[in-house]
Amino acid sequence: MSLWTRKPMSVLQAEAGESGTNTLKRSLGALNLTLLGIGAIIGAGIFVLTGQAAALYAGPAIVLSFILAGFGCLFAGLCYAEFASMIPIAGSAYTYGYATLGEFIAWIIGWDLILEYLFAASTVAVGWSGYFRELVAQLGFQIPARFSLAPLDVIDGTNHIIRATNCVNPSTGATAFDAAGKVITAAACQAPNQVVQGLVNLPAMGLVAFLTILLVIGIKESATFNNIVVFLKMAIVVLVIGFGFIYVHADNWHPFIPANTGEFGHFGLSGIARGAGVVFFAYIGFDAVSTAAQEAKNPQRDLPIGILGSLAVCTVLYILMALVMTGLVHYPDLNTDHPVFVAINAAGPGLKWLTYFINIGAIAGLSSVVLVMLMGQPRIFFPMARDGLLPPVFGKVHPKFQTPYVATIITGIVAMCIAGALPIALLGQLVSIGTLLAFCIVCGGIIVLRRRSPNMVRPFKTPLVPIIPLLGILFCGGLMTSLPSDTWWRLGIWMAIGLVIYFFYGRHHSKLRDTRN
Repeated sequence: MSLWTRKPMSVLQAEAGESGTNTLKRSLGALNLTLLGIGAIIGAGIFVLTGQAAALYAGPAIVLSFILAGFGCLFAGLCYAEFASMIPIAGSAYTYGYATLGEFIAWIIGWDLILEYLFAASTVAVGWSGYFRELVAQLGFQIPARFSLAPLDVIDGTNHIIRATNCVNPSTGATAFDAAGKVITAAACQAPNQVVQGLVNLPAMGLVAFLTILLVIGIKESATFNNIVVFLKMAIVVLVIGFGFIYVHADNWHPFIPANTGEFGHFGLSGIARGAGVVFFAYIGFDAVSTAAQEAKNPQRDLPIGILGSLAVCTVLYILMALVMTGLVHYPDLNTDHPVFVAINAAGPGLKWLTYFINIGAIAGLSSVVLVMLMGQPRIFFPMARDGLLPPVFGKVHPKFQTPYVATIITGIVAMCIAGALPIALLGQLVSIGTLLAFCIVCGGIIVLRRRSPNMVRPFKTPLVPIIPLLGILFCGGLMTSLPSDTWWRLGIWMAIGLVIYFFYGRHHSKLRDTRN
Protein backbone atom coordinates (compact mmCIF):
# COMPACT_ATOMS: atom_id res chain seq x y z
CA MET A 1 0.00 0.00 0.00
CA SER A 2 1.31 3.45 -0.95
CA LEU A 3 1.64 6.34 1.46
CA TRP A 4 -0.33 8.30 -1.11
CA THR A 5 -3.44 6.07 -1.03
CA ARG A 6 -6.52 8.30 -1.13
CA LYS A 7 -9.79 7.75 0.66
CA PRO A 8 -12.52 7.33 -1.99
CA MET A 9 -15.07 10.14 -2.19
CA SER A 10 -17.83 7.52 -2.18
CA VAL A 11 -16.67 6.32 1.25
CA LEU A 12 -16.52 9.87 2.60
CA GLN A 13 -19.98 10.71 1.31
CA ALA A 14 -21.36 7.48 2.81
CA GLU A 15 -19.86 8.46 6.18
CA ALA A 16 -21.49 11.88 5.85
CA GLY A 17 -24.91 10.21 5.56
CA GLU A 18 -24.52 7.95 8.60
CA SER A 19 -26.85 8.31 11.58
CA GLY A 20 -27.38 6.65 14.93
CA THR A 21 -25.99 6.69 18.45
CA ASN A 22 -22.38 6.29 17.30
CA THR A 23 -22.48 9.38 15.08
CA LEU A 24 -22.42 13.09 15.82
CA LYS A 25 -25.76 14.88 16.16
CA ARG A 26 -26.79 17.23 13.30
CA SER A 27 -28.28 20.29 14.98
CA LEU A 28 -26.52 23.38 13.55
CA GLY A 29 -27.95 25.77 10.95
CA ALA A 30 -26.33 28.53 8.87
CA LEU A 31 -26.70 31.13 11.64
CA ASN A 32 -25.18 28.78 14.22
CA LEU A 33 -22.22 28.06 11.92
CA THR A 34 -21.65 31.74 11.12
CA LEU A 35 -21.75 32.60 14.81
CA LEU A 36 -19.37 29.73 15.55
CA GLY A 37 -16.98 31.29 13.07
CA ILE A 38 -17.37 34.77 14.55
CA GLY A 39 -17.11 33.23 18.00
CA ALA A 40 -13.72 31.82 17.12
CA ILE A 41 -12.42 34.75 15.09
CA ILE A 42 -13.43 37.69 17.29
CA GLY A 43 -11.32 37.05 20.34
CA ALA A 44 -7.59 36.90 20.84
CA GLY A 45 -6.95 38.77 17.60
CA ILE A 46 -8.76 41.88 18.82
CA PHE A 47 -8.47 41.57 22.57
CA VAL A 48 -4.86 40.36 22.85
CA LEU A 49 -2.67 39.84 19.78
CA THR A 50 -3.48 43.12 17.99
CA GLY A 51 -1.78 45.14 20.70
CA GLN A 52 1.23 42.87 21.03
CA ALA A 53 1.81 42.63 17.28
CA ALA A 54 1.58 46.43 16.98
CA ALA A 55 4.01 46.98 19.85
CA LEU A 56 6.59 44.44 18.74
CA TYR A 57 6.41 44.25 14.95
CA ALA A 58 4.30 46.66 12.91
CA GLY A 59 3.32 49.75 14.94
CA PRO A 60 0.15 51.49 13.66
CA ALA A 61 0.71 49.65 10.37
CA ILE A 62 -0.75 46.58 12.08
CA VAL A 63 -3.82 47.66 10.10
CA LEU A 64 -1.94 46.68 6.93
CA SER A 65 -0.96 43.41 8.57
CA PHE A 66 -4.63 42.58 9.08
CA ILE A 67 -5.42 43.44 5.46
CA LEU A 68 -2.54 41.25 4.25
CA ALA A 69 -3.60 38.37 6.48
CA GLY A 70 -7.22 38.87 5.42
CA PHE A 71 -6.33 38.38 1.75
CA GLY A 72 -4.58 35.13 2.56
CA CYS A 73 -7.62 34.01 4.52
CA LEU A 74 -10.00 34.95 1.70
CA PHE A 75 -8.15 32.76 -0.78
CA ALA A 76 -7.92 29.88 1.70
CA GLY A 77 -11.54 30.40 2.80
CA LEU A 78 -12.82 30.01 -0.76
CA CYS A 79 -10.94 26.71 -1.03
CA TYR A 80 -12.28 25.54 2.34
CA ALA A 81 -15.82 26.39 1.25
CA GLU A 82 -15.57 24.15 -1.82
CA PHE A 83 -14.21 21.21 0.16
CA ALA A 84 -16.70 21.67 3.00
CA SER A 85 -19.65 21.57 0.60
CA MET A 86 -18.32 18.42 -1.11
CA ILE A 87 -17.16 16.49 1.98
CA PRO A 88 -19.49 17.55 4.83
CA ILE A 89 -18.00 15.42 7.61
CA ALA A 90 -15.83 16.11 10.64
CA GLY A 91 -12.12 16.45 10.13
CA SER A 92 -11.73 19.70 8.22
CA ALA A 93 -8.47 19.87 6.25
CA TYR A 94 -7.48 16.39 7.42
CA THR A 95 -10.44 14.83 5.59
CA TYR A 96 -9.89 17.00 2.52
CA GLY A 97 -6.26 15.92 2.37
CA TYR A 98 -7.18 12.25 2.68
CA ALA A 99 -9.51 12.55 -0.30
CA THR A 100 -7.07 14.40 -2.57
CA LEU A 101 -3.44 14.02 -1.54
CA GLY A 102 -3.28 10.65 0.21
CA GLU A 103 -2.99 9.18 3.68
CA PHE A 104 0.50 10.46 4.49
CA ILE A 105 -0.36 14.08 3.70
CA ALA A 106 -3.66 13.65 5.57
CA TRP A 107 -1.73 12.56 8.64
CA ILE A 108 0.58 15.57 8.39
CA ILE A 109 -2.43 17.89 8.14
CA GLY A 110 -4.21 16.15 11.02
CA TRP A 111 -1.16 16.33 13.25
CA ASP A 112 -0.68 19.96 12.26
CA LEU A 113 -4.31 20.73 13.13
CA ILE A 114 -3.77 19.23 16.56
CA LEU A 115 -1.06 21.86 17.04
CA GLU A 116 -3.42 24.54 15.72
CA TYR A 117 -6.49 23.86 17.82
CA LEU A 118 -4.89 22.58 20.99
CA PHE A 119 -2.49 25.48 21.28
CA ALA A 120 -5.11 27.99 20.09
CA ALA A 121 -7.40 27.06 22.97
CA SER A 122 -4.51 27.48 25.39
CA THR A 123 -3.38 30.77 23.84
CA VAL A 124 -6.78 32.40 24.13
CA ALA A 125 -7.28 31.05 27.64
CA VAL A 126 -4.10 32.89 28.66
CA GLY A 127 -5.44 36.11 27.11
CA TRP A 128 -8.76 35.57 28.89
CA SER A 129 -6.89 35.29 32.16
CA GLY A 130 -5.36 38.75 31.71
CA TYR A 131 -8.75 40.42 31.28
CA PHE A 132 -10.25 38.39 34.11
CA ARG A 133 -7.45 39.57 36.39
CA GLU A 134 -8.20 43.20 35.47
CA LEU A 135 -11.96 42.84 36.00
CA VAL A 136 -11.46 41.28 39.41
CA ALA A 137 -9.07 44.13 40.30
CA GLN A 138 -11.71 46.69 39.27
CA LEU A 139 -14.13 45.01 41.66
CA GLY A 140 -11.65 45.42 44.51
CA PHE A 141 -10.08 41.97 44.57
CA GLN A 142 -6.59 40.90 43.60
CA ILE A 143 -5.51 37.60 42.09
CA PRO A 144 -1.86 37.06 43.02
CA ALA A 145 0.24 37.46 39.87
CA ARG A 146 2.11 34.26 40.72
CA PHE A 147 -1.14 32.36 40.18
CA SER A 148 -2.28 34.18 37.02
CA LEU A 149 0.93 34.18 34.95
CA ALA A 150 2.94 31.47 33.21
CA PRO A 151 6.31 30.49 34.72
CA LEU A 152 8.13 32.15 31.80
CA ASP A 153 6.41 35.52 32.40
CA VAL A 154 7.21 38.25 34.89
CA ILE A 155 5.51 41.61 35.30
CA ASP A 156 6.96 44.90 36.48
CA GLY A 157 5.32 47.43 38.76
CA THR A 158 3.24 48.86 35.91
CA ASN A 159 1.84 45.44 34.95
CA HIS A 160 3.87 45.33 31.72
CA ILE A 161 4.87 41.81 30.80
CA ILE A 162 8.62 41.26 30.80
CA ARG A 163 9.97 38.09 29.30
CA ALA A 164 12.18 36.39 31.85
CA THR A 165 14.77 35.73 29.15
CA ASN A 166 15.05 39.47 28.44
CA CYS A 167 15.27 40.60 32.03
CA VAL A 168 19.04 41.09 31.93
CA ASN A 169 20.83 42.19 28.80
CA PRO A 170 23.78 39.79 28.46
CA SER A 171 25.80 42.28 26.38
CA THR A 172 26.02 44.92 29.15
CA GLY A 173 24.72 43.31 32.30
CA ALA A 174 23.50 46.77 33.32
CA THR A 175 20.53 47.51 31.08
CA ALA A 176 17.43 45.44 30.45
CA PHE A 177 14.47 45.82 28.13
CA ASP A 178 10.83 44.95 28.57
CA ALA A 179 8.92 43.03 25.88
CA ALA A 180 8.19 46.27 23.97
CA GLY A 181 11.88 47.18 23.77
CA LYS A 182 11.55 49.85 26.47
CA VAL A 183 14.65 50.32 28.63
CA ILE A 184 14.29 49.42 32.29
CA THR A 185 16.91 49.33 35.03
CA ALA A 186 18.66 46.05 35.70
CA ALA A 187 17.90 46.48 39.40
CA ALA A 188 14.17 46.40 38.64
CA CYS A 189 14.58 42.85 37.43
CA GLN A 190 15.79 41.83 40.86
CA ALA A 191 13.47 43.94 43.04
CA PRO A 192 10.74 41.71 44.48
CA ASN A 193 8.41 44.66 45.02
CA GLN A 194 8.58 45.61 41.33
CA VAL A 195 8.81 42.30 39.51
CA VAL A 196 6.70 39.19 40.07
CA GLN A 197 7.61 35.82 38.56
CA GLY A 198 4.68 33.70 37.35
CA LEU A 199 4.10 30.23 38.80
CA VAL A 200 0.92 28.89 37.19
CA ASN A 201 -2.02 30.47 35.36
CA LEU A 202 -4.95 29.15 37.40
CA PRO A 203 -7.71 31.32 35.82
CA ALA A 204 -6.79 30.03 32.34
CA MET A 205 -6.86 26.45 33.58
CA GLY A 206 -10.24 26.95 35.26
CA LEU A 207 -11.80 28.33 32.07
CA VAL A 208 -10.62 25.35 30.01
CA ALA A 209 -12.00 22.94 32.60
CA PHE A 210 -15.46 24.58 32.61
CA LEU A 211 -15.77 24.67 28.81
CA THR A 212 -14.59 21.08 28.48
CA ILE A 213 -17.48 19.98 30.70
CA LEU A 214 -19.91 22.04 28.62
CA LEU A 215 -18.67 20.44 25.39
CA VAL A 216 -19.07 16.94 26.79
CA ILE A 217 -22.71 17.68 27.67
CA GLY A 218 -23.67 18.52 24.07
CA ILE A 219 -23.04 20.49 20.87
CA LYS A 220 -26.44 22.21 20.94
CA GLU A 221 -25.89 23.49 24.47
CA SER A 222 -22.40 24.63 23.52
CA ALA A 223 -23.71 26.44 20.43
CA THR A 224 -26.39 28.22 22.51
CA PHE A 225 -23.73 29.42 24.95
CA ASN A 226 -21.59 30.58 22.03
CA ASN A 227 -24.48 32.49 20.40
CA ILE A 228 -25.12 34.47 23.57
CA VAL A 229 -21.51 35.50 24.14
CA VAL A 230 -20.97 36.31 20.43
CA PHE A 231 -23.82 38.83 20.44
CA LEU A 232 -22.46 40.29 23.68
CA LYS A 233 -18.88 40.71 22.49
CA MET A 234 -19.88 42.07 19.07
CA ALA A 235 -21.98 44.73 20.77
CA ILE A 236 -19.01 45.73 22.92
CA VAL A 237 -16.60 45.73 19.96
CA VAL A 238 -18.95 48.10 18.11
CA LEU A 239 -19.12 50.33 21.20
CA VAL A 240 -15.33 50.47 21.44
CA ILE A 241 -14.97 51.33 17.76
CA GLY A 242 -17.76 53.92 17.79
CA PHE A 243 -16.79 55.80 20.96
CA GLY A 244 -13.06 55.17 20.57
CA PHE A 245 -12.84 57.07 17.27
CA ILE A 246 -14.07 60.20 19.09
CA TYR A 247 -10.99 60.18 21.36
CA VAL A 248 -8.36 59.16 18.80
CA HIS A 249 -5.19 61.30 18.66
CA ALA A 250 -3.88 61.25 15.10
CA ASP A 251 -0.34 61.89 16.38
CA ASN A 252 -0.28 58.32 17.67
CA TRP A 253 -0.46 57.12 14.05
CA HIS A 254 2.83 58.85 13.19
CA PRO A 255 5.00 57.35 11.97
CA PHE A 256 2.42 54.98 10.55
CA ILE A 257 5.17 52.52 9.58
CA PRO A 258 7.93 52.87 12.22
CA ALA A 259 11.49 52.58 10.93
CA ASN A 260 13.06 49.15 10.95
CA THR A 261 15.23 48.55 14.01
CA GLY A 262 17.88 46.75 11.96
CA GLU A 263 16.33 43.35 12.62
CA PHE A 264 14.01 41.62 10.16
CA GLY A 265 10.39 41.67 11.32
CA HIS A 266 10.73 44.54 13.78
CA PHE A 267 8.94 47.48 12.13
CA GLY A 268 9.28 48.62 8.55
CA LEU A 269 7.82 46.54 5.72
CA SER A 270 9.21 43.32 7.19
CA GLY A 271 7.44 44.16 10.44
CA ILE A 272 4.12 44.42 8.58
CA ALA A 273 4.74 40.95 7.11
CA ARG A 274 5.69 39.45 10.46
CA GLY A 275 2.73 41.15 12.11
CA ALA A 276 0.46 39.57 9.50
CA GLY A 277 1.94 36.16 10.26
CA VAL A 278 1.31 36.62 13.97
CA VAL A 279 -2.25 38.01 13.73
CA PHE A 280 -3.13 35.34 11.19
CA PHE A 281 -3.90 33.35 14.33
CA ALA A 282 -6.92 35.60 14.73
CA TYR A 283 -8.55 34.28 11.56
CA ILE A 284 -8.61 30.56 12.25
CA GLY A 285 -12.27 30.67 13.23
CA PHE A 286 -13.54 29.93 9.72
CA ASP A 287 -11.42 26.78 9.75
CA ALA A 288 -13.20 25.74 12.95
CA VAL A 289 -16.55 26.04 11.15
CA SER A 290 -15.55 23.21 8.83
CA THR A 291 -14.78 20.90 11.77
CA ALA A 292 -18.49 21.02 12.69
CA ALA A 293 -19.56 19.80 9.23
CA GLN A 294 -20.92 16.52 10.55
CA GLU A 295 -23.18 18.39 12.96
CA ALA A 296 -24.64 20.76 10.35
CA LYS A 297 -28.26 20.27 9.25
CA ASN A 298 -27.64 21.27 5.61
CA PRO A 299 -23.85 21.30 5.26
CA GLN A 300 -23.68 21.74 1.47
CA ARG A 301 -25.44 25.11 1.72
CA ASP A 302 -24.69 26.27 5.24
CA LEU A 303 -20.94 25.59 5.53
CA PRO A 304 -19.86 28.02 2.78
CA ILE A 305 -22.17 30.65 4.31
CA GLY A 306 -20.67 30.12 7.76
CA ILE A 307 -17.07 30.15 6.52
CA LEU A 308 -17.16 33.17 4.21
CA GLY A 309 -19.76 35.15 6.18
CA SER A 310 -17.83 35.02 9.43
CA LEU A 311 -14.58 35.86 7.65
CA ALA A 312 -16.05 38.97 5.98
CA VAL A 313 -17.64 40.38 9.14
CA CYS A 314 -14.56 39.87 11.28
CA THR A 315 -12.04 41.30 8.81
CA VAL A 316 -13.86 44.65 8.79
CA LEU A 317 -14.07 44.72 12.60
CA TYR A 318 -10.37 43.87 12.97
CA ILE A 319 -9.26 46.73 10.73
CA LEU A 320 -11.45 49.26 12.52
CA MET A 321 -10.39 48.08 15.97
CA ALA A 322 -6.69 48.21 15.06
CA LEU A 323 -7.11 51.84 13.92
CA VAL A 324 -8.83 52.79 17.16
CA MET A 325 -6.35 51.09 19.47
CA THR A 326 -3.25 52.55 17.83
CA GLY A 327 -4.95 55.94 17.66
CA LEU A 328 -5.82 56.02 21.37
CA VAL A 329 -2.39 55.12 22.74
CA HIS A 330 1.21 55.06 21.52
CA TYR A 331 1.78 51.58 20.11
CA PRO A 332 4.64 50.44 22.47
CA ASP A 333 2.20 50.69 25.39
CA LEU A 334 -0.03 48.01 23.84
CA ASN A 335 2.36 45.20 24.74
CA THR A 336 0.19 43.67 27.44
CA ASP A 337 -2.25 40.79 27.72
CA HIS A 338 -5.20 43.25 27.91
CA PRO A 339 -4.38 45.95 25.28
CA VAL A 340 -7.96 47.05 24.54
CA PHE A 341 -8.42 47.94 28.20
CA VAL A 342 -5.12 49.87 28.14
CA ALA A 343 -6.15 51.78 25.01
CA ILE A 344 -9.59 52.79 26.28
CA ASN A 345 -8.23 53.60 29.73
CA ALA A 346 -5.72 55.99 28.10
CA ALA A 347 -8.61 58.01 26.66
CA GLY A 348 -9.25 59.40 30.13
CA PRO A 349 -12.41 59.89 32.22
CA GLY A 350 -14.62 60.27 29.17
CA LEU A 351 -14.39 56.56 28.39
CA LYS A 352 -13.82 55.24 31.90
CA TRP A 353 -17.31 53.71 31.90
CA LEU A 354 -16.39 51.63 28.86
CA THR A 355 -13.48 49.87 30.58
CA TYR A 356 -15.91 47.78 32.62
CA PHE A 357 -17.73 46.65 29.51
CA ILE A 358 -14.44 45.89 27.75
CA ASN A 359 -13.36 43.47 30.42
CA ILE A 360 -16.78 41.83 30.47
CA GLY A 361 -16.85 41.63 26.67
CA ALA A 362 -13.31 40.28 26.49
CA ILE A 363 -14.01 37.66 29.13
CA ALA A 364 -17.18 36.55 27.35
CA GLY A 365 -15.66 36.85 23.89
CA LEU A 366 -12.45 35.02 24.60
CA SER A 367 -14.35 32.25 26.35
CA SER A 368 -16.30 31.60 23.14
CA VAL A 369 -13.04 31.33 21.20
CA VAL A 370 -11.71 28.76 23.65
CA LEU A 371 -15.02 26.93 23.37
CA VAL A 372 -14.82 26.68 19.57
CA MET A 373 -11.14 25.65 19.61
CA LEU A 374 -11.83 22.96 22.21
CA MET A 375 -14.77 21.84 20.08
CA GLY A 376 -12.66 21.65 16.91
CA GLN A 377 -9.82 19.55 18.30
CA PRO A 378 -11.83 16.41 19.23
CA ARG A 379 -13.50 16.62 15.83
CA ILE A 380 -10.06 16.23 14.26
CA PHE A 381 -9.29 13.29 16.55
CA PHE A 382 -12.68 11.72 15.74
CA PRO A 383 -12.15 10.95 12.01
CA MET A 384 -8.47 10.11 12.53
CA ALA A 385 -9.47 7.47 15.07
CA ARG A 386 -12.28 6.17 12.84
CA ASP A 387 -9.70 5.80 10.04
CA GLY A 388 -7.40 3.86 12.36
CA LEU A 389 -4.61 6.45 12.42
CA LEU A 390 -5.16 7.10 16.13
CA PRO A 391 -6.27 4.67 18.88
CA PRO A 392 -10.04 3.88 18.82
CA VAL A 393 -10.62 5.62 22.16
CA PHE A 394 -10.41 8.99 20.38
CA GLY A 395 -13.43 8.05 18.25
CA LYS A 396 -15.77 7.09 21.10
CA VAL A 397 -19.14 8.87 21.11
CA HIS A 398 -21.15 9.35 24.30
CA PRO A 399 -24.33 7.23 24.06
CA LYS A 400 -26.53 9.99 25.52
CA PHE A 401 -24.92 13.29 24.52
CA GLN A 402 -23.61 12.10 21.09
CA THR A 403 -20.34 13.97 21.53
CA PRO A 404 -16.76 12.66 21.21
CA TYR A 405 -16.43 12.78 24.98
CA VAL A 406 -13.15 10.92 25.52
CA ALA A 407 -11.29 13.04 22.96
CA THR A 408 -12.89 16.17 24.44
CA ILE A 409 -11.75 15.30 27.98
CA ILE A 410 -8.21 14.48 26.83
CA THR A 411 -8.04 17.71 24.84
CA GLY A 412 -9.25 19.69 27.85
CA ILE A 413 -6.69 18.19 30.21
CA VAL A 414 -3.76 18.83 27.85
CA ALA A 415 -4.98 22.36 27.05
CA MET A 416 -5.24 23.11 30.78
CA CYS A 417 -1.61 22.12 31.32
CA ILE A 418 -0.39 24.19 28.36
CA ALA A 419 -2.44 27.26 29.36
CA GLY A 420 -1.16 27.07 32.90
CA ALA A 421 2.51 26.84 31.95
CA LEU A 422 3.30 28.71 28.70
CA PRO A 423 3.23 32.46 27.82
CA ILE A 424 0.92 33.84 25.16
CA ALA A 425 3.60 35.09 22.72
CA LEU A 426 5.11 31.63 22.30
CA LEU A 427 1.71 29.96 21.96
CA GLY A 428 0.41 32.47 19.40
CA GLN A 429 3.34 31.96 17.02
CA LEU A 430 3.01 28.17 17.16
CA VAL A 431 -0.68 28.37 16.29
CA SER A 432 -0.05 30.79 13.41
CA ILE A 433 2.51 28.60 11.66
CA GLY A 434 0.35 25.50 12.10
CA THR A 435 -2.68 27.27 10.62
CA LEU A 436 -0.74 28.65 7.66
CA LEU A 437 0.64 25.22 6.80
CA ALA A 438 -2.85 23.68 6.84
CA PHE A 439 -4.18 26.46 4.59
CA CYS A 440 -1.39 25.92 2.04
CA ILE A 441 -2.19 22.21 1.82
CA VAL A 442 -5.95 22.81 1.44
CA CYS A 443 -5.34 25.28 -1.39
CA GLY A 444 -3.09 22.75 -3.10
CA GLY A 445 -5.76 20.08 -2.65
CA ILE A 446 -8.29 22.11 -4.66
CA ILE A 447 -5.94 22.25 -7.65
CA VAL A 448 -5.27 18.50 -7.44
CA LEU A 449 -8.94 17.53 -7.12
CA ARG A 450 -10.03 19.78 -10.00
CA ARG A 451 -7.58 17.96 -12.28
CA ARG A 452 -8.33 14.45 -11.02
CA SER A 453 -12.11 14.74 -10.74
CA PRO A 454 -13.27 17.70 -12.83
CA ASN A 455 -16.85 16.42 -13.16
CA MET A 456 -17.49 15.82 -9.46
CA VAL A 457 -20.56 17.59 -8.05
CA ARG A 458 -19.49 20.76 -6.23
CA PRO A 459 -22.32 22.64 -4.43
CA PHE A 460 -19.86 25.53 -4.00
CA LYS A 461 -17.04 26.15 -6.49
CA THR A 462 -13.91 28.15 -5.76
CA PRO A 463 -13.70 30.81 -8.51
CA LEU A 464 -10.74 31.31 -10.84
CA VAL A 465 -9.01 27.98 -10.20
CA PRO A 466 -6.00 27.60 -10.18
CA ILE A 467 -5.37 31.35 -9.65
CA ILE A 468 -7.18 31.67 -6.30
CA PRO A 469 -5.60 28.51 -4.75
CA LEU A 470 -2.14 29.53 -6.00
CA LEU A 471 -2.55 33.00 -4.48
CA GLY A 472 -3.61 31.32 -1.22
CA ILE A 473 -0.45 29.20 -1.24
CA LEU A 474 1.75 32.22 -2.04
CA PHE A 475 0.18 34.45 0.62
CA CYS A 476 0.13 31.83 3.37
CA GLY A 477 3.58 30.49 2.48
CA GLY A 478 4.96 34.02 2.43
CA LEU A 479 3.52 34.74 5.88
CA MET A 480 5.11 31.54 7.18
CA THR A 481 8.55 32.74 6.08
CA SER A 482 8.07 35.97 8.07
CA LEU A 483 7.70 34.11 11.37
CA PRO A 484 10.71 33.80 13.71
CA SER A 485 13.15 30.95 13.06
CA ASP A 486 12.59 29.39 16.48
CA THR A 487 8.91 28.96 15.57
CA TRP A 488 10.02 26.89 12.58
CA TRP A 489 12.20 24.77 14.84
CA ARG A 490 9.28 24.08 17.15
CA LEU A 491 7.09 23.15 14.17
CA GLY A 492 9.81 20.79 12.96
CA ILE A 493 10.03 19.08 16.33
CA TRP A 494 6.25 18.72 16.52
CA MET A 495 6.11 17.23 13.03
CA ALA A 496 8.96 14.83 13.82
CA ILE A 497 6.99 13.51 16.79
CA GLY A 498 3.96 13.08 14.53
CA LEU A 499 5.94 11.13 11.93
CA VAL A 500 7.17 8.71 14.61
CA ILE A 501 3.58 8.08 15.73
CA TYR A 502 2.39 7.59 12.15
CA PHE A 503 5.09 5.12 11.09
CA PHE A 504 4.97 3.13 14.33
CA TYR A 505 1.17 3.15 14.83
CA GLY A 506 -1.05 4.86 12.25
CA ARG A 507 0.45 3.28 9.14
CA HIS A 508 -0.10 -0.23 10.54
CA HIS A 509 -3.63 0.35 11.86
CA SER A 510 -5.11 2.24 8.90
CA LYS A 511 -8.57 0.88 8.14
CA LEU A 512 -8.32 2.00 4.55
CA ARG A 513 -5.31 -0.24 4.11
CA ASP A 514 -7.21 -3.13 5.67
CA THR A 515 -10.00 -2.79 3.13
CA ARG A 516 -7.56 -2.70 0.21
CA ASN A 517 -5.50 -5.73 1.31
